[in-house]
Amino acid sequence: MIELRELRKSYGGVEAVKGVSFVAETGSVLGLLGPNGAGKTTIMKVLTGYHFPSSGTALVDGIDVSEDPIAVKARVGYLPESVPLYQDLTVAEYLDFVADARGLAGGERASAIERAVASCGLSGVYRKKVEDLSKGYKQRTGLAQAILHDPPILILDEPTTGLDPNQIIEIRALIRSLGESKTVILSTHILQEVEAICSRVIILSEGRVAAQGAPSEIGDALKGEERIVLRLKSASRPVDRERLSGIPGLRSVASLESESPGVWAAEIAMPPASSASGAMEAGELVFDWAVANGLKVLELERRRLSLEEIFVKLTQEGDGR
Repeated sequence: MIELRELRKSYGGVEAVKGVSFVAETGSVLGLLGPNGAGKTTIMKVLTGYHFPSSGTALVDGIDVSEDPIAVKARVGYLPESVPLYQDLTVAEYLDFVADARGLAGGERASAIERAVASCGLSGVYRKKVEDLSKGYKQRTGLAQAILHDPPILILDEPTTGLDPNQIIEIRALIRSLGESKTVILSTHILQEVEAICSRVIILSEGRVAAQGAPSEIGDALKGEERIVLRLKSASRPVDRERLSGIPGLRSVASLESESPGVWAAEIAMPPASSASGAMEAGELVFDWAVANGLKVLELERRRLSLEEIFVKLTQEGDGR
């Protein structure tokens, strides 16, 4: 398990992380999302014992990073964004070196290397020099060193960078399987990756937590809106934004277009519902308004904001745009 309590980290006069708190449980994959400069890599460096926090607490498997960073490093497998590989070694020699550094010996050493090579699909390049590998196989080699000592905690910074689609599918499956028994934290810019792998998501903006929760639920942290998709038929006057403004509680009209003579498609934003019944009431308000205004409702559907829309909304609000 990993726990951060009001973590802060400053570099000179720049505060990169500003009071971040969260818990990552064993048997879960936690995704860190955020634009450049949001604090993702700084948090990972603190969790791996490479940087100490300026204030606050970071606990890794119950150990305070500031008090015993060596014990933390023994329990963590780390794949940084720039994979630390020795170009003049073969994959076999490199993993042998990492096994030495991790204190693995005898049968434990051989089985650990064999397991990592098989898990990361490196058997075909095992005797090749690292400098001769494709970017994808270099990434796999970096992941192999991270899992070599079978750590309870994995910290992965952009783990699928440079992989082709088939490799991405394989590595995502590996990360999901590792997340069944370990605590996994990964940083990524690929929103689809979060939805495919992560059980929980934390969106960071300017060093602070902007939202956190399951990918399917994180929209609730927006203090935002429900989106309703409408198709309306009007036999009389056109459906325009002024006419839609009469909907009780309407926040905004996201889109409006004429599909065919007398038929308009719209997407509107309503106040967020606090429950499933609240969502139904919002729909009923729209339906009753349409009937009262002589409109036929051809379609009415609640639409959840995509993770991409949530990410853009939260991070743009965070930087004042």
